[in-house]
Amino acid sequence: MNKNVPAATATADFEIIDEIYLPYIELDARGMVTRANRAALALHHGEYGELVGNLAWDIMATDEKDPSCAAYMSLMDSGEEPPMVERSLYTRAGAFRQYELHRSLIRDSEGQPAGMRIIGVDVTEAKKALETAQRAQQWLESLLGSVADAMLATDALGFIRFLNPAAEALLGWKAEELIGRAVEKGFPVLDYVSEDSGGLSFTKALEGESKGVATTLDRERRELKVEITTSPILYKGSGHVAGVVSVLRRVEGAH
Repeated sequence: MNKNVPAATATADFEIIDEIYLPYIELDARGMVTRANRAALALHHGEYGELVGNLAWDIMATDEKDPSCAAYMSLMDSGEEPPMVERSLYTRAGAFRQYELHRSLIRDSEGQPAGMRIIGVDVTEAKKALETAQRAQQWLESLLGSVADAMLATDALGFIRFLNPAAEALLGWKAEELIGRAVEKGFPVLDYVSEDSGGLSFTKALEGESKGVATTLDRERRELKVEITTSPILYKGSGHVAGVVSVLRRVEGAH
């Protein structure tokens, strides 16, 4: 308990904390659990005995115990306010769950570290969803990167968001040099001929598919003639336009 806070006030405060649904514990300077709210007690696996009165590292994954203990003792020595950390905690469900631990120091009457308050947020499902999304994105990027035809994609405002390696080779630009630039600047169309005799503009490309032959400039400002096929990118489900994807093929014999 913080010696600067009257006992009655501290008890009242903890009664409020006891009602919150997030697990909350307090540790002493050695890392011993001195207080735990209902959510923390409900989470704790009985295999490790009582939560209060045991070291906090007892419920952590084996490979995290020693580093966590060392980091805690370092904070007690330095007196620096601790950052949020992630830890794998063994729960009553009989499995490890990933938690964000938000921490603050408990200080004695002289302002020296006397322990720590910790409140946990279960991020297991969120991390799994993020990892799944990242794998899907990596797979999609690998797929698009393997396409033999040059591909260039913009967002709905006309800023370049994607350039595959074939497009880099065709235009002479690296993706990072064009991404974020307006398509008219990074891929200027000097002239355009199509079967419907219509011109090519970003607004027209947003409205529907088009196909024609365009003259553009590569990175060295040399004219380059390409067959260009454009198609709106539509959000799955809503059908809202997210941008435009263009497939480019060099016209044989043109330089």
